[in-house]
This record gives sequence, structure tokens and C-alpha cells, in this order.
Amino acid sequence: MNYLSVEKVIKTWHDHPILREISFGVQQGQKIAIVAGNGQGKSTLLSVITGLESPDSGISVIRKGIRWAILPQEPELDSQLSVLENILFEKNEITELVKKYEEELEKANPDVNIIDSLNEKMSELDAWDYEAKVKQVLGKLNIHQTDRLVGVLSGGQKKRVALAKVLLSQPDFIILDEPTNHLDLEMIEWLEGFLAQKDLTLLLVTHDRYFLDRVCQSIIEIDNGELRQYQGNFSYYMEKKAEREAQIASEIEKDRNLYRRELEWVRRMPKARGTKSKSRIESFDQLSEKLKSTRKKLELNFSMRTERMGSKILEMHHVKKAFGNLKILEDFNYVFRNKEKVGIIGPNGVGKTTFLNMIMDLDSVDGGKIVRGETVKFGYYTQHTFKVDASKKVIDVIREVADWIPMANSHKLTASQLLLNFGFDYPKQHDFVSKLSGGELRRLHLCRILMDAPNFLILDEPTNDLDIQTLSVLENFIENYSGCVLIVSHDRYFMDRIVDHCLIFEGDGMVRDFPGNYSEYRETRDIEDEERQQKKKEENKPKEIKANNESISDKPRKMTFKEKFELEKINEELERLHFEKESLEAELSTLTSEFEEISKISDRLKSISDRVDELEFRWLELSELEG
Repeated sequence: MNYLSVEKVIKTWHDHPILREISFGVQQGQKIAIVAGNGQGKSTLLSVITGLESPDSGISVIRKGIRWAILPQEPELDSQLSVLENILFEKNEITELVKKYEEELEKANPDVNIIDSLNEKMSELDAWDYEAKVKQVLGKLNIHQTDRLVGVLSGGQKKRVALAKVLLSQPDFIILDEPTNHLDLEMIEWLEGFLAQKDLTLLLVTHDRYFLDRVCQSIIEIDNGELRQYQGNFSYYMEKKAEREAQIASEIEKDRNLYRRELEWVRRMPKARGTKSKSRIESFDQLSEKLKSTRKKLELNFSMRTERMGSKILEMHHVKKAFGNLKILEDFNYVFRNKEKVGIIGPNGVGKTTFLNMIMDLDSVDGGKIVRGETVKFGYYTQHTFKVDASKKVIDVIREVADWIPMANSHKLTASQLLLNFGFDYPKQHDFVSKLSGGELRRLHLCRILMDAPNFLILDEPTNDLDIQTLSVLENFIENYSGCVLIVSHDRYFMDRIVDHCLIFEGDGMVRDFPGNYSEYRETRDIEDEERQQKKKEENKPKEIKANNESISDKPRKMTFKEKFELEKINEELERLHFEKESLEAELSTLTSEFEEISKISDRLKSISDRVDELEFRWLELSELEG
């Protein structure tokens, strides 16, 4: 079954073609990712698909009758409602069904037929456990205070609430725009598993390469307004793309050789000669334009020359830091070595950015000391907004720092070449900063820091808003970088490729030094968790039995929809059993010598009595919850 049809969609922006006759479809059960460079039209395409924008020509149609939902980059929530209310008040089949059920129950004389019909539908959709599912999904996304107003949440928390809202609406077709933004590694892996295992139809945009590899079965690439589709995961896409680019490179080399020969011919011909082949000159001009349009970007596969470091780089001795009861560091010690590349891993809110700020002397320590080497030149890339004069041109912002970067081989990389590699083409380099998007400002910030040629790079979430091509450029740069690097990132592929070892922020001030990259740490932790659980299971078997019979919380809670339904059914059954009991007792009083019938009725009365005792006990439990 076809869920989405996009046919010959054309879209331009300021006379620049963003989408050139884009056509593709999404079938039921497919999981497709859209991959493209920044500004290549990914979000524009999603806006056209969802009807937020109209195409210049062509059509985009989502199948009628299916439920679909989208997670945009900037989700809309009701700031006056709580987290839970934003989700429970969402109009979807389950929440509407629950509302109808509760409204009918609240009537003075509820219609039994309507209640029975709603009960049947709620059972079909598994709606009784909906509230529990909401809290479970929010908990996985680290949203535990469900009664908080959305208006007081951070941007990242709002994005996570919106993600939960989409997942819990149980749509047939889900569209996700950068779903891993604002998620820590644990959340990303949970979402990855959720989407990969469920029988979902999915269209998403993300730059998380491991996520793409493990969730999606098909990749759509948009390049210069044109679409190419690859039937395979991200690894397959990269393999086939490399083959295609190698073929293109071979063709370009042939064109260059032909261009050199034709250029020599053009130069030899006298200007006044009229017999010069007009068609040959036209062919030469067309070849020249073709080579200009396929001119390849430079690659940052060099070693930048940095200032030599002394023996003392950065030392942290018995460092302590806390905010009230939240411990960030407790007696932390670490000595950085030359050319070391360290990754920092930990959940949101555990203090990773505070750690970086203490190194940069932007936050004070509560105890211990941080010693910085005299020869260290830091370059600090932060998550905060890059403050720069909006009236300046992009190239001038970089040239304020330097006109070129010295390389280890005595060559130089110009400011313009650096910008080109980070997605700023020549026209964009001469645009005013005021015209840049948020993602472009972050890239400009990164370029400016690199242009200053630091010998110790500190990068806080540098991969946000970078497309896959630019991520690859940054990875090549850091791999060949001769200084120290300290990185906070939720991009697992990036961390695996770059870091030598990791500092794991485990919470409560505890930091673990792990000798390896993220995937190696994850494998080690999984083994440790399995061993710990097995040991705990063996040691606490009797305790588990006891715990199952005890209340785990004294906190009062509201009755769930399922428990309300159960209480109603108990009342109905008790009424029926009492009526049956009275009838049997009346019948029994009339019998005198029919011993077989008397025995049969007596057995039934005992069975009814036992069942009534059982139901009345459960009725008391539920009545207490009902208040």
C-alpha cells in the first residue's frame, strides 16, 4: 500500500532551484531516510509533503484514511498545559476514545450500550494502558515531572516531549526531522531500538550515521536539487555513492585531458582567422562550463601546524564541583598528554558543559585545582550562540582572525578555502552574516576557531547542524590535528572515529576513565550490566518474592482507565452472582429427597461464595484507589 506519493515536485527559493522534479514514494512498512547537505532542501521537502508549503509545480499526496504525524525541528506545544496534558489532549484515536468513555461514565444515566461499544474499541486499541505507556516513554526520554508546565521547559525538553507525543499517537506513518537532536546517547539508542523493532512506516531526516544504518532500509539523497535513491542502509549508500563518485572522477579526468588539448588548439588559432571551427569552439565552451560546475572541493586531509606545547598541558588535581545537591565532580584527577583525543560521555544534565567551562576558567571549582600549561592555546567551541557583527560579510569575520592557516608541510590554507570546505561557497562567503541560518552561524563559529590555529581544541557538541559531508570534513581535520582534543558529542560515529579514550560521567560526581572509543565502552558496559544482573538475581531471589508482595510506594495514585473498567465489571458480576445465589437458595429450600440435585446446587453455591469473596476483596482494593 502506498502511503506517500511525490511526483515531479519543483521548488525554488529566491530564483535558486532547491528541488528539481523530485519524484519518489513511500510504501507501507518502509523506513526511508533523506540525506543531503545543509541548504539542499531537506526541510523544504518535508514542508511540501506535510502541506506547510506549496510546490511551484508537481504534487505531493499522503494517502487518505491513514493516521500520520510529524516531528518538526521546532515543534509546537501548548505552553499553558502540563507535559502530560499536552500528550493526553492530543487528538488521536486513543485519546478521543478515552475522552468519550470518561464523558459517558460521568453522565447521570450512562448508556450501557455505548459503554459496551467503547469498552470493546478500547480493548482492540489497547487503550487501557495508555497513561502508563505515556509515562514509560517520557521516562525513557528523561521527562519525569509530567505535571510541569511546558512553558517552563528548555528547548531540548520541549523537543523530547514533542517526540513522545508523536510516538504515542500511534500513527500509521511517521515523519521525523532530526529526531536525535537534544537526546543523549542512552535516549538515542532507546529510540533507535523503538523505531527499528516496530512495524512502522517512517520517513526521517537525520545526520546520525549509526542511527541511519540501524533503522533505515532505504536512503534518498538530494544533491543540487536532484534525487537519487539507494535500496539499502547507510553503509550500502556510502559504498554505492563512493563507486558513483569514482566513476564521475574518472569522467572528469577524461574531460580535463580533452580540455587541455582543446585549450591548446584555441590558443594556437590566429584571432583574425575566419576558418576556425565554430562548432569546435562551442564544444570547448560547453566543456569549460561543465568542468566549472563539477569542480571538487578541497579536502582537509592535512596536518595544521600548531604552537609547540611544553611538558605541562592541562592538569586537574582533586577537583570538586557541585550545584547544591547535584555533584558534578568529586575528587577528580586527570593529566592530559600531548596529542590526546578525549571524548566525554554522559546523560543530559550530568555536568559535561560545566566541566569544559571549568577548564576554560569560565566556572570556578569548589575544591582542588586546575593547572594550565603556559604554552597551551585553547580553541573553545560552545553550544551557545556565536556573537558576531551581523553587518559584516562571512569572509571578513574569518579574516579578522587570520588570512590563512599554516600547515605542517609549510603550505597555507586560505580563509576562503577553509570556508569552502565547511559548506560556504564563494557567493555565500560574501553574504552578510545577518542572512545566515542558525546552523550556518555554528559552522562559521567553528571555522573562526580553527582559523586561530589553537593547539588544544575543546568542542561542545560540534556535530549539531552539520551535514554528513561537513562532518566527514571535520573528522578528517581532527584526525590529522597535531594538538590535544576534548570533545562532548552525542554522535557515536564521530566519537568512534576520533577519540582515543573516554571520560564517562556516571553521575553523583563519579567519572570513569575508559581506554577506548564509545562502541568499545558500550560493549564493555553491556557485559558488566549482564554480569551484575545475573549476580543480583542469584543473590536476591528470596527478596524478589517478598518485594512482589509489598507495596513499592506509599504515594497515592489515581485509578487507571483499566482499573475503572475492572471495577465496573466487578460490580456487574457481583450483582449477577448475588441474584444467582438467592435463586439457588430458594430452589434448595424446596428440595427434600433429590440428593443429586441438592449436591449439585450446594457445590455451585460454594463456588459462588468463593468467587464473591475474591471479587469483594478486589473491590475493596479498587475502591480505595477511587477515593
